[in-house]
Amino acid sequence: MILAGLFASALFIGLILGDWLYFVQLTPDAVRYGCSVARTQDLWTSSTAATLRERFTADGVLMLPHGVARFYPELSQIAIRPQYALFSTGFRTAWPIKGLIYLSTDDQVLGALCIKRIPWSSALLTLIWFALVSIGSLAFIVIYTKDGGFASLQGALLGAGLTVGAALVLAAGLVTVVISYRLENSRLTKVYDELREALEGSPCQDSVAATR
Repeated sequence: MILAGLFASALFIGLILGDWLYFVQLTPDAVRYGCSVARTQDLWTSSTAATLRERFTADGVLMLPHGVARFYPELSQIAIRPQYALFSTGFRTAWPIKGLIYLSTDDQVLGALCIKRIPWSSALLTLIWFALVSIGSLAFIVIYTKDGGFASLQGALLGAGLTVGAALVLAAGLVTVVISYRLENSRLTKVYDELREALEGSPCQDSVAATR
């Protein structure tokens, strides 16, 4: 029984690690992997489809100060993500965000639709946690009420205290998710702004920056 539990735990951790490792890759298949959480629409007036190739290396990579971008000309897509250094000094949350920019040409203007994604494991574990806490709290209130827990003053105070405690746990979880999302989204936005700045610069300057 203990070995089965250890095996299940190792498998569970392995699945999460595998999900994260595949999520951070920038291959054509991996860039579309993840749970979509937001999208932003933009217009790039200083760049054209013909000049994009000049901004990237032969492999389609452009290193940015706080991240990396990869261009797929055959798909008209640019994948971006912050740098995930192993011993990074920046605080990392359990909800990393990457973006996939879909390009479209309209009247000499590039339309950019950025789809933001998080790992599936992060989305599923978050959903399961909130579901368990919510369902468990509601089940407790229903059972406690049916057993006459609120019939006396002491029981009512105890039930109210436990209900408030459950609500605080849910609120704390919600605040954690919101703050983490805003933090990771700000990092991705910084990478997106750096990409736009690099694309609006001269090709020779971008080539020097990409080789550093």
